[in-house]
Amino acid sequence: MKILCNGVERTLAPQTKLVDLLHDLGLEPDTVVAECDGVILRREAYDTHLLTDGSVLELIRFVGGG
Repeated sequence: MKILCNGVERTLAPQTKLVDLLHDLGLEPDTVVAECDGVILRREAYDTHLLTDGSVLELIRFVGGG
């Protein structure tokens, strides 16, 4: 299946969960805000949220520094 993630088309296996994609991208779920198809997802849902063909995903990472 294909999704759009931050403007980049990605091909994923069917039944891919959001948390699996985040790990594949090297992202720690606790540091990411995810919006899927216009809905901001709760972090508690990352483990169970299944991405579907054509999903539009926006990932925002907060980083500290100084």
